[in-house]
Amino acid sequence: MNEPVVSVDWLHANLREPNLKVLDASWYMPDEQRNPIQEYQVAHIPGALFFDVDGIVDRTTNLPHMLPSEEAFAAAASALGIENKDGIVVYDGKGIFSAARVWWMFLVFGHSKVWVLDGGLPRWRASGYDVESSASSDAILKSSAASEAIEKVYQGQTVGPITFQAKFRPCLVWALEQVKQNIEDKTHQHIDARSKGRFDGTAPEPRKGIKSGHVPGSKCIPFPQMLDASQTLLPADELTKRFDQEGISLESPVVASCGTGVTACVLVLGLHRLGKRDVAVYDGSWTEWADRGCYSC
Repeated sequence: MNEPVVSVDWLHANLREPNLKVLDASWYMPDEQRNPIQEYQVAHIPGALFFDVDGIVDRTTNLPHMLPSEEAFAAAASALGIENKDGIVVYDGKGIFSAARVWWMFLVFGHSKVWVLDGGLPRWRASGYDVESSASSDAILKSSAASEAIEKVYQGQTVGPITFQAKFRPCLVWALEQVKQNIEDKTHQHIDARSKGRFDGTAPEPRKGIKSGHVPGSKCIPFPQMLDASQTLLPADELTKRFDQEGISLESPVVASCGTGVTACVLVLGLHRLGKRDVAVYDGSWTEWADRGCYSC
């Protein structure tokens, strides 16, 4: 499957495949006051594991949910019971939101057999498919074990057994210095998935102490422009229009950012549907840029 998404009908038909793992990667903005682990316990796709976006992270930085090291990600995926032979379908409670981030994380660590569930849990439920409620306690234990495994790696302790071998692909992740250099060199088109208000500096950032604005030279393509009203990924011709409208050439390199590296991955998902698979994400995104006092010119 060359597509980056699968339909709820496809997942329903393949749910019992032994080498298919389903991950609930729900995560919400701080101001939404929603608890993804509690929502998982109330209702999730049968057999789904819970992937903690705020737990499977780099423990050496104060920036939110930064990409963990290769070793740490391998330990976390292994603790969840994931193997390299597995196909992985990731979904979230909004439709297409944080699932795209976890999809991208697996790509970054060399796992190409990964897809986002188009329309997520809302589409699954609207299609009349069953959900499980209360916790499969096994999945909650595995989620905790994944966070503990990461902590052990960063503390230099041994973790065992590793069933998932990660292979980091640095070309898909940008750091602050690369973004600064790109302002001068202009080798990559920089697209920002935040709202126009946050991009223009007229609306506040959701995180306290962070001023809004944008990286000089970047262009604003709010991530909802990738989706239709039912929160499914737009067809290729519609996606092409969205990028054309902002003057983004699919023939030239692209780097994507947002507030904290989550919704940038929705733009990456859209570009993957168009066959562009070399798009990097600036992981620290605007929160790091503003936190470091860079701001816009």
